[in-house]
Amino acid sequence: MLTEQQRRFVEARRVGHLATADAAGAPHVIPVCFALGDASLYITIDEKPKRRDIPMKRVRNLLENPQASFIVDRWDEDWRRLGWVMLRGRGDILQEGAEHDAAQRLLIARYPQYRAMQLAGFPVIGLRIVRVSHWGEIAPE
Repeated sequence: MLTEQQRRFVEARRVGHLATADAAGAPHVIPVCFALGDASLYITIDEKPKRRDIPMKRVRNLLENPQASFIVDRWDEDWRRLGWVMLRGRGDILQEGAEHDAAQRLLIARYPQYRAMQLAGFPVIGLRIVRVSHWGEIAPE
């Protein structure tokens, strides 16, 4: 689904932004760590301090309204270098299983900070990519 150039641009970014909306359409956008699979983008819930009595807003939103967007961008004072890639699709909550475990391995390999965390029991968001768009300069740095 992604061109090779789009994939390289996404994989070169260290942070992206996940956009979800609740059943009423109220938007929620947050910065996230991510790993790109073949046809899905993965975002884990991790050990950073959060409330444990209710699911995170992004998870609650996806349970109410599974449509989501994710974007990575490059900002530069030289506006000829500005660019972004957006992925859209359905966000699934993976609680366990082979895909969940493989996604966690991808994320741990990408972010050394995750190596000190016990991620196995945490859910993973799997964004099923159905639409990709980009704008601007997305050539490698």
